Amino acid sequence: MAAARADMMFGVGITTLSNYTRSGRRKLLILFLVFGSLLFLSTTTERGRSIATNPPSYVFKPSEKGSCSPKEYSSGRWVRRPYWLRPGPLSKTNADDTLFDIEPDSGPPVTMTKHEDILKFARFEGCASNREYWLQLGADIVEMWDRFPRAHEWEWVPAGQCGLGGGLREWDKEEMVRDLVEKGGWLLIGDSVTENHFFSLSCLLYPHVVAVPDYQHGTFDRGWPQNLFLNPTSPLLQDRNNSADATFKPLRLPPGFDIAQTPLVTYRRVDLLWSRDELSQMHRELHPEVYEQNPTFKLFSDDLTWTMSPDIYLDIFTKPLPQANYAAMIVSTAGHWTTGLFLGYHNPDGDASKTLFSNETEVTASSPPLLTFKAGEGEKLGYDGVLNFFGEVMDRWGKKVKSTLDSDRGAVLSSGPAGRTVTALRQVIIRPYFPGHADCHSHREPWSEIHPWESADQYWNWADIWKYNRIFEALLAPYERLHFLKIDKPARLRPDAHSSHDCLHLMSGAGVLEGWTHYVWHYLTREL
Repeated sequence: MAAARADMMFGVGITTLSNYTRSGRRKLLILFLVFGSLLFLSTTTERGRSIATNPPSYVFKPSEKGSCSPKEYSSGRWVRRPYWLRPGPLSKTNADDTLFDIEPDSGPPVTMTKHEDILKFARFEGCASNREYWLQLGADIVEMWDRFPRAHEWEWVPAGQCGLGGGLREWDKEEMVRDLVEKGGWLLIGDSVTENHFFSLSCLLYPHVVAVPDYQHGTFDRGWPQNLFLNPTSPLLQDRNNSADATFKPLRLPPGFDIAQTPLVTYRRVDLLWSRDELSQMHRELHPEVYEQNPTFKLFSDDLTWTMSPDIYLDIFTKPLPQANYAAMIVSTAGHWTTGLFLGYHNPDGDASKTLFSNETEVTASSPPLLTFKAGEGEKLGYDGVLNFFGEVMDRWGKKVKSTLDSDRGAVLSSGPAGRTVTALRQVIIRPYFPGHADCHSHREPWSEIHPWESADQYWNWADIWKYNRIFEALLAPYERLHFLKIDKPARLRPDAHSSHDCLHLMSGAGVLEGWTHYVWHYLTREL
């Protein structure tokens, strides 16, 4: 539209210029050229804006822009909000203190007596995924029901501009479903914590989505793709004429979108972001001296991992309609980068990172340069060695992802005027990894500040997780469409929000996983 307006202006300008002298014509022509160039620049793509003319009316309207930076969001605090005062899992507390979904003449339940109570406490209507249903909700062990409903009575209140008008986008699951359909879906890449995130999404977007596969029948493999598809019975698909709401806007499906084939959200289990074969080959290329010193050196242990080559999941990410239409790939890694898996780096005298970041702490350290690998010491470097190798291969990962994005045509948006295809640049979001909490099941409320790990040789690589994050963030900083969002603080403050089985995984409904979805959705649709 802006380009068309510029063409019209130049047409008017040519007619008008005939009445001026050659000097006047030159000055006015320059004026129109400058103004036209500004109009053209205003329509070109910058970090996710539409790259085609005539975008749909809902795309990137100034009134829709918000201001809530990752730093402001992560600088907030957990505030207790009784579950019965919240109309939804991410909604603001109702100003009138209305009781939602509570039987008349009865007070809100304050103890958990059956599995289904967890949905009321979490303010979920249900969950589309049935993979480890009660486990994902933290409700599978009856002896641990005393945690509820308190674990679900906390609301993350971000700082800065986020809580002001035009700040953090107000949560609306119907609007998020609309964005996933009309602006492109999400591809989640990561380990089992990312699977927690996927399950939470299936609850947040229920009943507008259906989950595939069905885990109630038959066997399964952790490497299987898990998908959320648009539910054919969703009210969002009804005709405007059949809606009692005069303001109702039916979904506008992009050209080629197939409800039965095009997922809104997909999760793939990728623990290391590379395949084991690729990592082994890169290690030999980068550190031949290790194998010269020790011909029997073996990088990996026999521990199980589920991972794949970026060639595979980047191909999935950029597949065209109707197979897929992803606008964003959300990535997280670090939890499996341990000396237990990378056994060649295990040091019998202790694996603690002693060189990288020197004696700096998580609070004071900046991003470090990569270590200089010392010949013959590769098998004895502990976490310093693993972190160094992590940095080397993630540097290659960033370049590979950038190259893929540079050659990609983008996600397809809903049809523009006259049926024109409108596309938008795909974006990659990196969510920082977070360490678990020691003795988490003894906690019954959030912390007010982060408690850094002190014992570096316990609990896998948890004491060094922050170092992986700093390295990854520094490596990806040069890439405009790779966004490292430092939003890990809410999780760091919630020792009470873990699964009933361990102190790393998170249960859906406690607000941490749901907060990831809320902020990433805000960032993609308001900050870019």
